[in-house]
Amino acid sequence: MKKNAYGKKDVLRLAEENNVRSIRMMFMDITGVNKNVEIPVEDLELALDGKIMFDGSSIEGFSRIEESDMFLAPDPSSFTVFPWTKGTKQPVARMICDIKTPEGEPFIGCPRSVLKKVIKEASDMGYTMAAGPEAEFFLFLLDEKGRPTVQTHDQGGYFDLSPIDCGEDARKDMVLYLEQMGFKIEASHHEVAPGQHEIDFAYSDALTTADNLATFRMVVRTVAREHGLHSTFMPKPIFGINGSGMHTHQSLFKKGENIFFDPKGEYQLSKECKYYIGGLLKYAREITAVLNPLVNSYKRLVPDYEAPVYIAWSQRNRSPLVRVPAPRGKGTRVELRSPDPSCNPYLAFALMLKAGLLGIKNKIEPPPPVDENIYEMDSHKRALAGIQDLPGSLIEAVCEMERSEMVRETLGDHIFNHFITAKKLEWNAYNMEVHTWELMRYLRVY
Repeated sequence: MKKNAYGKKDVLRLAEENNVRSIRMMFMDITGVNKNVEIPVEDLELALDGKIMFDGSSIEGFSRIEESDMFLAPDPSSFTVFPWTKGTKQPVARMICDIKTPEGEPFIGCPRSVLKKVIKEASDMGYTMAAGPEAEFFLFLLDEKGRPTVQTHDQGGYFDLSPIDCGEDARKDMVLYLEQMGFKIEASHHEVAPGQHEIDFAYSDALTTADNLATFRMVVRTVAREHGLHSTFMPKPIFGINGSGMHTHQSLFKKGENIFFDPKGEYQLSKECKYYIGGLLKYAREITAVLNPLVNSYKRLVPDYEAPVYIAWSQRNRSPLVRVPAPRGKGTRVELRSPDPSCNPYLAFALMLKAGLLGIKNKIEPPPPVDENIYEMDSHKRALAGIQDLPGSLIEAVCEMERSEMVRETLGDHIFNHFITAKKLEWNAYNMEVHTWELMRYLRVY
């Protein structure tokens, strides 16, 4: 998605030209859920001056009752009109916002501000991060009351075409709307599992890409509803088939040059690239709770479903956590394969970038690449190779995060503590629930 150079005057002009009647001031809570405050167009100038206030005490992890007043600081460059409202009597636009305190300071619980802080740290080192995610999702049928089911409307597989791929029309409309909102779509196709899809958009800088993901999830869900379907970015909605991941490609640029590429280096990779990989591997367990934030995330992170569970890297195979795709030159990049699309992209990118920067700062050498299929290695062979596992459950990941000074420093105490509290509550609620599996397994036997 192109970064527009809009300022206040441009936004006011565009709103008038498009007959916009209201604006959604979008932001994201700590858990990665999109939120918005809708204002009439008459208040747009007030909004652009950062004078729209909302009650932060009702948003997950934002603030206590006694300090609830928060202000929305919109990014003018993110202004866009929702394509599905054009030509109607009530065209609606949106802007993505930072959260500010009444004193005008960045709010310590604003995920977008956390990413900006780490981006500045990279900039101070001379680097710009480029990120390109592959966010997968499912399309499911609705029941007679309009409620989501887990029934897929096709039995398609990887790259299938219609009539097998029944989601093709919905996907086309998603692509159309995304393009009208400035996205450059690189690929759109049916994924491995029935009802599973992927739309890939061009990489960009980390902040723009995080904003794009927030927009992408909203557009996909809106279009699905228009087609009488429900879309979900839940990582593993159906047992026994592949889950949805968000493989994230990342590289660092300095003065317009990709510093991960070195034509004379081993594998044509620079030392910085290897150190970056070393950082990702070193901190992998500590950042997993943010990259895979749901109880359900760990139903995806199991062997044999193309999900990485082993902390290793490779160029040739897709079983390790980190893969270095084949392109070299400007396209040299590393792919972290563990994140899933339920994560908060601002916090996830902040932690991935921070881990890589620490790898470079501290010259963390990665272990030798593992080019054989790790899924086929037994536990003894993996241990000899020094290959660790990712956490196997949300509570294990949260405990790893809780011990991490790196994650605490990156997120700040406010988000760090609120995130851990929220995820422990989620885990405890899951543990107390009686699940269908237990009833099927035990009810008749005991």
